[in-house]
Amino acid sequence: MKTIYLVVPCYNEEEVLPETVKRLMAKLQSLRERGMITADSRAILVDDGSKDKTWQLITQFHAEHPQDIDGLKLSRNEGHQNALFAGLMQAKEKRCDAAISLDADLQDDVDAIDRMIEAFEQGNDIVYGVRSARETDTFFKRSTARGFYRMMSMMGVELVYDHADYRLMSLRALEGLAEFREVNLFLRGIVLMIGYPSTTVTYERAKRFAGESKYPLKKMLAFATQGITSLSIKPIRMITTLGMLVFCVSLIVLIYCLVRYFTGHTVPGWTTTVASVWSIGGLQLLAIGIIGEYIGKIYLETKGRPKYLVQEWLHEDQL
Repeated sequence: MKTIYLVVPCYNEEEVLPETVKRLMAKLQSLRERGMITADSRAILVDDGSKDKTWQLITQFHAEHPQDIDGLKLSRNEGHQNALFAGLMQAKEKRCDAAISLDADLQDDVDAIDRMIEAFEQGNDIVYGVRSARETDTFFKRSTARGFYRMMSMMGVELVYDHADYRLMSLRALEGLAEFREVNLFLRGIVLMIGYPSTTVTYERAKRFAGESKYPLKKMLAFATQGITSLSIKPIRMITTLGMLVFCVSLIVLIYCLVRYFTGHTVPGWTTTVASVWSIGGLQLLAIGIIGEYIGKIYLETKGRPKYLVQEWLHEDQL
């Protein structure tokens, strides 16, 4: 039997949390009865600076079920990736055999946990939960999701298609993850870089049980930008290639202008001039913006600020 920790980042999840805890406790009990996990296995609920009653509920659930529920409260909202990382590192410190990360919205099928543990027992350090279909998504959501994965692939970022953050990681994989020191976390890409034996299990993703999605289009675009600039330098290389192409075109235009001058056909071209100025200016601003994204990342990394600060930790040993 293995000691398994379930890590659940939570941000303003008071509407769904009671049902989430109910299902997680039922799953833990079922796994214990079948001899798949030890009695020390539990769930860590990570409060990512919620503004509602999420932490009060976590405190209540821990008091009522100290053997099943632990609570971790961050000092402020650090974002989903940092909250998830905090929970995984806490599980690592407790020396669990493996940790399974999943969202609090009950869209991740908890029954897939059984197959993840079986795959772990077969020697896989990382088991990715992959969606088998997207029937529950709207057309817009499906289209943007496909576009997200295509864009990330084009930019040189390696991802597991249709995988979010529902995965199992062994203690060895968690220790490997702890070696990644960057502040700008994109765990979907970083976990792949660990390189230990891995596999996938498929599941059907359900609709959100309650509450609102924490990833609207604006945040999804920011998330994609974070992933690209954190894991790939391909955009910089694209700028270099574009610069070389523009330089070659400018040489051709220069030769054309000189030929026109020496043959006496120097008629001013207002449209050509304006179009050239605007197009080159736009390309320059785009290039500066992309380079600025990377400089900003370097700026944050060199500061060496902590990814998160723990305000409170609720564990059975404290009772």
